Amino acid sequence: MDSVKPSAVTPKKSKFARTVAKVLHLRPASGIAPVDGVQKVVTQDKVKNDKHRRKSAASRPRPQPYDINDNDEHKKSLALEVHVAKLFASLSSVKAAYAQLQHAQSPYDADGIQGADQLVVSELKNLSDLKQCYIKKQFDPSPDTALVLADIQEQKSLSKIYEIMGKKLESQLRLKESEIMYLREKMEESNRQNRLLEKRLNQSGHLSMPDNLRQSGLNPTHFITVLRHTDKSIRSFVRLMIDEMKSAGWDLDAAAKSIVSDVAYWRADDKCFAFESFVSREMFDGFHLPNFSLLEESLPEKKNQQQFFFRRFTELKSAKATEYITHKPKSPFANFCRAKYLQLIHPQMETSFLGNLSHRSLVNSGEFPDTSFFATFVEMARRVWLLHCLAFSFDPEASIFQVRRGCRFSEVYMECVAEDALLSSENAPEADPPVAFTVVPGFRIGKTVIQCQVYLSQLQTKVNR
Repeated sequence: MDSVKPSAVTPKKSKFARTVAKVLHLRPASGIAPVDGVQKVVTQDKVKNDKHRRKSAASRPRPQPYDINDNDEHKKSLALEVHVAKLFASLSSVKAAYAQLQHAQSPYDADGIQGADQLVVSELKNLSDLKQCYIKKQFDPSPDTALVLADIQEQKSLSKIYEIMGKKLESQLRLKESEIMYLREKMEESNRQNRLLEKRLNQSGHLSMPDNLRQSGLNPTHFITVLRHTDKSIRSFVRLMIDEMKSAGWDLDAAAKSIVSDVAYWRADDKCFAFESFVSREMFDGFHLPNFSLLEESLPEKKNQQQFFFRRFTELKSAKATEYITHKPKSPFANFCRAKYLQLIHPQMETSFLGNLSHRSLVNSGEFPDTSFFATFVEMARRVWLLHCLAFSFDPEASIFQVRRGCRFSEVYMECVAEDALLSSENAPEADPPVAFTVVPGFRIGKTVIQCQVYLSQLQTKVNR
């Protein structure tokens, strides 16, 4: 190894050169500096080149290298701050690389996993280097620049993590959207099946009572069975009517208010009970009369009426309503369907639902429309007609009743259709909500009382005594 002559080093040094020599522990006489515990020899040409560079750079400020053993406390603090910043930046890089490695595993990406693995190893090596620098007290000679670079590195790592998280969330969103589409298709299929089953049930005409039923064997249980079928058919028609209202752009709140005003509903969906009340009221209008408001119909004597109505009931209970009125357009039941349709369906309602008055014109001319809307109505009318026939098959006949608005709720005569009202009544029995309106009327058969269905309002109106 060549030695360095003392004359090769300029005896007169600048302040910058002296500081560098002090920080790096240079030996001016020998040109040897301790680096990582190993002494390195500087040649004569290297010394001359360094001298030339120092002269050219003397006019501009440059960051000065220093170590933790420097007497300047500010430099010590800054050196540690830079080292910690590098440490956190490197940790953020490791975290970003690990997140990238996880992201590449699902879905499986071999190239992405290999690249992320190499990046993790590289960042771990960088952490090891930082540890060695701290142990050997070797710190960055440009702390200000290093601090900014460390912050930039950390921000890039955070951006990478957020980018990976965003991709993961997008993937989860696509997965959830696929699940939603699948469940929506299943729900639509279930709804189609339910509508098909409901249609079959409404059109089947078969009631759950013996085929060999005789008038002498009638009891209130048979009447209740027919009444439950009637309630279902009314609700089916009400649902269809509400769907048509929505399609036509009706204001359902205003429509419900026109039926029953000043009612505080427990839930927004409870307005459907107002429409059910309207349909029931129109369909059961004249129920207490033997001819059911068909003034032109002639009836047998009082003593033979029970058998007469029971024969009507037996004739129609297993028949399909649309086929029956098509084959017997002048029958009492066909006349009943015409009268109730014109009474229930207002011309403006029909125009908004169907776009014209074609149904009304056919009904007035003695014919019947062949549409699902009219078929649903006729099936509902058949159920009400059967209930009327069965009511007058009893001796004495079954009577119909409903309760007035504002009456106190009675479990003997009434059944509440809103569960929220019953819960409120249980929590505060001293303030039972009053009856707002009757949804479905009740009936009496001898000493048997079949409860009417009522809606209880939140408004505390005056109770009728």
